[in-house]
Amino acid sequence: MQRPAPQIGPYVLSSPFVLAPMAGVSDKPFRALCRRFGAGMTTSEMTTADTSLWQTTKSRRRLDLDLDAEPVAVQIAGSDPEQLAIAARACVARGAQIIDINMGCPAKRVCRSLAGSALLKDTHLVEKILCTVVAAVDVPVTLKMRTGWDPQHRNGAAIARIAEDAGIMSLAVHGRTRACRYRGDAEFETISRIKESIDIPVFANGDITTLEKSHEVLRLTNADGLMIGRGAQGRPWIFRELKQILHDGGKIVPVAKIELRDTMLAHLNELHRFYGDQTGVRVARKHLTWYCDNLASADEFRYQVVRVDSASEQICLTREYFDRPDGGISMAA
Repeated sequence: MQRPAPQIGPYVLSSPFVLAPMAGVSDKPFRALCRRFGAGMTTSEMTTADTSLWQTTKSRRRLDLDLDAEPVAVQIAGSDPEQLAIAARACVARGAQIIDINMGCPAKRVCRSLAGSALLKDTHLVEKILCTVVAAVDVPVTLKMRTGWDPQHRNGAAIARIAEDAGIMSLAVHGRTRACRYRGDAEFETISRIKESIDIPVFANGDITTLEKSHEVLRLTNADGLMIGRGAQGRPWIFRELKQILHDGGKIVPVAKIELRDTMLAHLNELHRFYGDQTGVRVARKHLTWYCDNLASADEFRYQVVRVDSASEQICLTREYFDRPDGGISMAA
């Protein structure tokens, strides 16, 4: 499983395993947590290219960049080349060191505006967008995409060649088409063909939820790295485990009970601080639910902790769970 560290422009990543930008999930607290566990790069949540909307609370939070961690990567989405170029320049002015363009999101509200993965149907517009944004900024531009428009039109390899010719510095490819959304299993044959057809780094993405699946996807795609989304939800230490496999010959050091407790408590405190207590409690509920999927004897804890309304109660219940003799990581996790 040996892999050289991928390089995006001048930035040599510390690990080939990176966190996927996930709307509503990969916020600033979660990105920082994944980096602490060894993620080679994290990217902001998808932000609209319409800068007139950047004054909303949601956009301001999404554009609260990780200026203490290189490379600082920001993902933008839109369908107008000039608007995307303006947004890219604005992100660079805020400290972005990598601009990522979203052509992978299958959400209906995004595709209705012909953004996200809807763009894969129009190769001429794809080329114009990529060339315009690359010319607009002096930092590396990357692309997040899918394998094609629908299973009958897997044009990912053609899009990848357009991207490389336009000056895109790396690709992250989700192993489904836009039409598939998140249904069925991701396929990796197309990602393998994309990897063979271009020289820039390729990160495979989709259904990479276990260490075993990570091995399989690297073998099937020969990708330069993996972009992990759902596999990191409730298990941010997956990045450390993957690095241990990569560098330590497969020897994995399990996360200790005290470390897991401190990780969860620190994450909760950061969520409460970043969002404020009221919103922070609501946002924390989904993360707590994901953590519980990896915890032993956690049914009662899960039931209680996602129903309380105060930050102090979430913290208190979490401490009480780890004070129990049976609290801690599940052996099946």
